[in-house]
Amino acid sequence: MPRLKLTLEYEGTRYVGWQVQPNGPSIQSVLESGLERLLGVRVSVASAGRTDAGVHASGQVACFDAPRVLPMKAYVMGLNGLLPPDVAVVDAVEVAEDFDPRRWSRGKRYRYRVSNRRTRSPLRRMTHWEVFAPLDVEAMRQAATHLLGRHDFSAFRAADCQAKHAVREIRSLAVDGTSGDAVSFVVEGTAFLKHMVRNLAGTLVEVGKGRRPASWVAEVLASKERKRAGPTAPAQGLVLEEVFYGDGPPARTPGGTTDVEEDEG
Repeated sequence: MPRLKLTLEYEGTRYVGWQVQPNGPSIQSVLESGLERLLGVRVSVASAGRTDAGVHASGQVACFDAPRVLPMKAYVMGLNGLLPPDVAVVDAVEVAEDFDPRRWSRGKRYRYRVSNRRTRSPLRRMTHWEVFAPLDVEAMRQAATHLLGRHDFSAFRAADCQAKHAVREIRSLAVDGTSGDAVSFVVEGTAFLKHMVRNLAGTLVEVGKGRRPASWVAEVLASKERKRAGPTAPAQGLVLEEVFYGDGPPARTPGGTTDVEEDEG
């Protein structure tokens, strides 16, 4: 059976998240239903990470074993005709039989989007966090530098995060945009704890509002205490943009495990 890797784009507003849950539709459930209609049998789909309710993606990766051979266009053009309008396959390729979308990941890039207009924006309300107070973009850029590198990010994980450890590496964190219009936090790292990007965004916005100095972010990181950081930013501003892969699984860290084995997405 060929193993297929699908790259997905979705607008997550009406979904309970990636994972199948009893309290509403999930991205996984609609994808598996579409594949069942296409292939005639039910298949199980794994993903590169679990996005939360209301979170979007332009580069989520899913993988499954196909029970029969179909042309690749069937998994793009054909499958898209069976999926709802807010979910689409943007690419499909055959991969090695041992490919694992989570454990083979070398890193991810997320974008968190803020609308900083003085008034609400009907067109951005489902895709941005609307912050009406003017934001100091340069101050947020300075604050972001304290988060680069490999650290214990316990101060930025959700209270119910199940990861065994909180050590992660942020390779880059750019603050793009203009105060009074739209601002984005573009974060690339090895892996991410539950709500980590949203907590980083909420913390940087505290600096942008002038409530805290840029150096405060370093103090929060060193504290390893979630209560010291800013609020969790709303889900609708977050987009999983890309998952990065090499030719195989990444090397294990000195602690004997890879970050991605415990990634909460």
